[in-house]
Amino acid sequence: MDNNQNNNNNNNNPPITRILSHVEMGSLDERAALEFEDGCLERTGSIARKKQPFDVGSLSNGGSDNRSGNVYMSSSHGVIGSIKIVVLSTKLNILMIFGPIAIIVDKTSGSHGLVFLFSLLGIIPLAERLGFATEQLAFFTGPTVGGLLNATFGNATELIISIYALQNGMTRVVQQSLLGSILSNMLLVLGCAFFCGGFVITKRDQKFNTAVTTMSSGLLLMAVMGLLFPAVLHATHTELHFGKSELALSRFSSCIMLVAYAAYIFFQLKSQNNLYEPINEGQGETPTEESSDDEEAPEISKWESIIWLSVFTAWISILSEVLVDAIEGASVALKLPMAFISVILLPIVGNAAEHAGAIMFAVKDKLDISLGVAIGSSTQIAMFGIPICVIIGWIMGRPMDLNFQLFETATLFITVLVVAFMLQEGTSNYFKGLMLILCYVIVAASFFVHTDPASLRKLSLPCPAKRRFHL
Repeated sequence: MDNNQNNNNNNNNPPITRILSHVEMGSLDERAALEFEDGCLERTGSIARKKQPFDVGSLSNGGSDNRSGNVYMSSSHGVIGSIKIVVLSTKLNILMIFGPIAIIVDKTSGSHGLVFLFSLLGIIPLAERLGFATEQLAFFTGPTVGGLLNATFGNATELIISIYALQNGMTRVVQQSLLGSILSNMLLVLGCAFFCGGFVITKRDQKFNTAVTTMSSGLLLMAVMGLLFPAVLHATHTELHFGKSELALSRFSSCIMLVAYAAYIFFQLKSQNNLYEPINEGQGETPTEESSDDEEAPEISKWESIIWLSVFTAWISILSEVLVDAIEGASVALKLPMAFISVILLPIVGNAAEHAGAIMFAVKDKLDISLGVAIGSSTQIAMFGIPICVIIGWIMGRPMDLNFQLFETATLFITVLVVAFMLQEGTSNYFKGLMLILCYVIVAASFFVHTDPASLRKLSLPCPAKRRFHL
């Protein structure tokens, strides 16, 4: 009877144990949520840098989603906040002060050696920040378009300097600086990326996608073909119309190279998107939490990126004009050959952004991105930068052609072959990087003792009645 009464009490009243279990489950859930929030707070730095797609719904809820909220906060800065991120975030920007100093020295003393050095130092942080603004804009455009933006604005410094030199009639400076940009990217930038990545990751060889490098090597060999035929035609004195056939062939070949590069861009954007998938993703590896934390979120908004791109491009244009005007005097004052200044010094400054970016990605074992920066930039200069300068020279009435002379063309041909052999296995290590760096040292020494024939030296000097373009 007592048992029946206990059963009735159990049926009528909820058991205390059940209530306690609900309370315990609630406390456990609450405790788990608190632990999850604590973990999120501990990783605020990494999550704030993580690349996340923008979720309009989460943003409309007042930033309830932690990841979307971080992206939203990182993309909504005022003017002062944007200046702090872009201008005051790196110690390299201290060199920006040399830009105004170069202009002041140019207007007051006219010391070409100092003006040239100060202009070089002032352009280095601007080129790096131009690459940073381009990377920020690439977050809003997707990987393929972002890669093209990085390559385009990464080469903006060289193209701006080339246009000013071309306007001043210094066609040899244009030819040699564009050639030096290709050599610097393929040997120095890629070599440093391989070397640093190999030293950080010592237990294995780093791997990359050979499909992309094979296609880029083919385009670079096509560029060598476009430069080789006018040089051979000139050296063998077999022109049908002396002084005209070489220039006509250069302009025709430049148009063909531009068509080929346009087809290459279309192929990248439309036809074979999976071809440019990183090698680790293609093997089906699941991304770890550490690798996902390496992905970064935009630090500035889309329109802030566009505004900073315009500011840095305009400032680089001003300094480039000062730099080009001082090249001839700097060659005499510093006792350096014009060829060495054009092929070695100018491209190293222009490739500052590519150099830093390629090393950073290689150290993070993202070698496909490093190759996209170095080889992609070389391909764009060879297939777009050089032909477009020929077309611009045509419009300006300047005899800019693809005859880079046999010495320069042979240097480019050997460089493309060496890099193609280095890339054919699809692996890299610090020894391959060291070999590429040493090859660049040999190239630099060669141009230090190289001088143009007397008939070409006048093409390295500015025109007497040059027109100065002011922004």
